[in-house]
Amino acid sequence: MKNPYEVLGISPSATNEEVRDAYRKLAKKYHPDNYSESPLSDMAEEKMKEINLAYDEILRIRAEEKNNKQNSDNYSKYNADYGSRRSEYARVRQAINAGDFKAAEEMLNQVEQLQRDGEWFFLKGCILLHQGYHFDAVRYINRACELEPNNEEYATLRDNLRAQTNAYGDPQSRQGGGCSICDICSFLVCLDCLCR
Repeated sequence: MKNPYEVLGISPSATNEEVRDAYRKLAKKYHPDNYSESPLSDMAEEKMKEINLAYDEILRIRAEEKNNKQNSDNYSKYNADYGSRRSEYARVRQAINAGDFKAAEEMLNQVEQLQRDGEWFFLKGCILLHQGYHFDAVRYINRACELEPNNEEYATLRDNLRAQTNAYGDPQSRQGGGCSICDICSFLVCLDCLCR
C-alpha cells in the first residue's frame, strides 16, 4: 500500500481536521457518481478505493498512537503511585521497628482500599502481631501471601506463625502438665458445686 499521507496529499504532521478536509476534497473530486457516463469511471472508482483505504489507515494509525500514549501515561502514573506507596511502606516499616504501631497503622489506613496490595496486608499483620492480636495477624499475613505467593518474607512469617499456632494448640507441647483452659473451667465448676 502507498503511504496514506501521500495519497491524501498531506503531511504526517497534519491535524485531524486537515486530514478530514483533504479526504473530503479528494472524495468529492473522484467520487464515481461524477464519472458515471465517462470512460474514466473505472479509474475514478479505483482512485476512490485508494483514497478510502488511505483515510482509514490514517485514522487507524492515529487511534493506535493515541492508545499507546494513554497506555504509556497510565503506566507512568501507575509507576509513580507504586513508587510513592513503596516509600510510604518504608516509613511504615520504620515506625514498626521503632515500636510506634499507632503511627504505622495510621499511615497504612491512608492507603485506599483498592490500592492495598500484599505489602499492605503484610505490614498490617505485623502491626497486629506486635499488638498481640495473633489470629487477626495470621489472617492478614495469609492474605498477603495470597496476593504475592512468591514473596519469601511473607511466606516465612506465615510458616513461623503456623508452627507457633500448631505448637500452642498441641497439648503435648504445652508446659504445665497438659492443663488446658477447658480443664481449669471444668475444675472450677466442680469446685463451685462441691462448695455449696
